[in-house]
Amino acid sequence: MNTQIITVTLNAAIDKTYYLNGFSTGSVMRVDRVHAIAGGKGLNVARVLQQLGHESVTATGFTAGYNGQFIAKAAEEEGIHTDFVATAGESRVCLSIVDELNHSFTEVLEPGPHLTAEDENKMKAKMEELAQQAGLIIISGSMPKGCRPELYTELIEICSSHGVDVFLDASGSPLVEGMKGKPDFIKPNEDEIKPWLNANGPISNDTEVVGEFALQNYGTAIQNLAKDTGIPRVIVSLGAMGALACIDGVLYRIRIPKLQAVNPVGSGDSFVAGFAYAHVRDQSVEQCLRYAAAAGSANVLNPTAGCVLPADHERIMGQIEVDVWE
Repeated sequence: MNTQIITVTLNAAIDKTYYLNGFSTGSVMRVDRVHAIAGGKGLNVARVLQQLGHESVTATGFTAGYNGQFIAKAAEEEGIHTDFVATAGESRVCLSIVDELNHSFTEVLEPGPHLTAEDENKMKAKMEELAQQAGLIIISGSMPKGCRPELYTELIEICSSHGVDVFLDASGSPLVEGMKGKPDFIKPNEDEIKPWLNANGPISNDTEVVGEFALQNYGTAIQNLAKDTGIPRVIVSLGAMGALACIDGVLYRIRIPKLQAVNPVGSGDSFVAGFAYAHVRDQSVEQCLRYAAAAGSANVLNPTAGCVLPADHERIMGQIEVDVWE
């Protein structure tokens, strides 16, 4: 299989984190230290692929203004090849404020550029170009203002017309519309599979309340979702309970070890990267799921989103259990 992977981040950002020793509104505060990286879900996927040792990855999407220049340069400095589409305006900054004294976390998210129909056409032309080189294209995250939700469907159809596998990791209307393009992989969250759940099944974040009945309910839901949409790989993460996957009609239960989480942000992107890493190497379904779950779990051990240390990944791999679930 062609191992070239393209990640698509339409709403790329500078992910900037301020670390303070005490945060209060209405006052002047000095930041102890600043951490800034090229951000957005697709770029997190590309970063984790690099960390896992996959060098054949190109990041595309939209960039705008000086922030866009920073995003492209920062990604390149990490060893990620980029091929972005430039647009007017300014790429967004996603600001995280970490109060290390009070252990609080605050996010301030900019809207990003407003795109036009011409921008969408440029992105479709870019996808036509990149799809001819790729074995797998991963489309992740939200859309900038001005983008039609149908754009994801159109990008998926372009990729599929070139025989390229497409993974879609989105939510809301972009996911709903994108599913119409029949991607090869989706990862809806618990809320997004509710239409397929038994209305009488318990839905709770409390593991003890959820229990095996709810897991069976979720399993049936993703099997029904896969059947209704014709999508061959449907995976739902369930936090500490691991994940459920319906792949080619077979239901899998993925169990993960208990870990002391530092920062869970980016774990979903890391999961997708781990699955993609094994997928382009023609690994078994069980091994793809094991790679994915280990990457998602390893990410929580680090303060930066999309950070998987190979030693953590290898250690956790041995603790992941993947079983066919009858």
